[in-house]
Amino acid sequence: MTELNADTKHRVHARPHMRPGSNWRYAVAGLTASLVGLGLARFSYTPLIPALIGAKWFSASDVVYLGAANLAGYLAGALAARRVAGRIGAVRALRAMMLLATLSFFASSSPVSFTWFFAWRFLSGLTGGIIMVLAASVILPHTSATRRGIVGGVIFAGVGLGVAASGTLVPLLLQQGLRQSWYGLGVLSAVLTVASWWNWPAEAKGDTAPSQTKHHQASAVTRALLIQYGLNAMALVPHMVFVVDFVARGLGQGIAAGSRYWVLYGLGAVVGPLITGHLGDRAGFGPALRAAFLIEAAAVLLPTVSTAPVSLIASSIVVGGFTPGIVPLVLGRIHELVPHSAEQQRATWSHATTSFALFQAAAAYGFSWIYAQTGGDYPVLFSLGGGAAVLALAIDLALALTTRKA
Repeated sequence: MTELNADTKHRVHARPHMRPGSNWRYAVAGLTASLVGLGLARFSYTPLIPALIGAKWFSASDVVYLGAANLAGYLAGALAARRVAGRIGAVRALRAMMLLATLSFFASSSPVSFTWFFAWRFLSGLTGGIIMVLAASVILPHTSATRRGIVGGVIFAGVGLGVAASGTLVPLLLQQGLRQSWYGLGVLSAVLTVASWWNWPAEAKGDTAPSQTKHHQASAVTRALLIQYGLNAMALVPHMVFVVDFVARGLGQGIAAGSRYWVLYGLGAVVGPLITGHLGDRAGFGPALRAAFLIEAAAVLLPTVSTAPVSLIASSIVVGGFTPGIVPLVLGRIHELVPHSAEQQRATWSHATTSFALFQAAAAYGFSWIYAQTGGDYPVLFSLGGGAAVLALAIDLALALTTRKA
């Protein structure tokens, strides 16, 4: 969902070879990449956490730190993505990252050492960061203007599909054993990588014309947007890393119950990008983003108020929906702020992804430390996450008020 709307008419006429059916073939390739590099490589680890602890592969605190290693890798991938694409091409980079993600599953099938496992969790995160930056920017320039919103939603619905798949598949695989679970995820990732291999479009050079519209005002708003996007990343971490273990061990309901909430989280993530993208088109991306921060804050804080099944269901679905669903809103907002330069849009989106990854990694390690120091005080983690979303909303409201007065 990166370069959504830059100079649409020019791009459509510049690519007479584009066929309508190609939109969906390319979209499925993007969906597959986000499914492998984000949905599986990152999120399949969450329902495995209780099993890793139970099998004594690592201690409870080590397992949480290993989960955070993936987020650190995601930051490195976001920083490296454009450089990697410049060296080997974006499509080759995407294929290579899907292969690396697949290899990481097989490499994680044995607890060789903490360092070994940490390195592969880091590399699996790196694949997700690179895919997040590059996938949509490769696909959307080949997509007709009338379908870019829905195609972008399809690309990042792969995140939710990966979450839902891991929530349903991991418990079944765990019946065969922990090592077999990693093998099963590796085989699935390999099949998806092969299936998408030839469905990527040819790369296209983007527009490099500088933006001339409201440059100074937009830059100030854009800087605030980068901070808000980072705070949003912090808000997602408690559910993203801890929710299955919270239900399984914190509430004493077991791995199967925790995995069911993870499936709900994944189902929310499947439809989230489609709903938020549609909302942004209808209401404008600024107001839609403001509403998203408010709803997300309430959903993240909900487990601190009630752990009744209905509360946990609502919290899991809504936070899951915003995990990838915030992406089309931020991308759309970037295109509102930088409307005339595809190159500047690409650079701004790369910075936004880096901000998200930086805040997310910092929160993951910080929350992991708090988790260890408090002996597993989950409500504190949800409170901190909800507070980050509230702060993002406060910045947005303050900026809107300041702009209105100006």
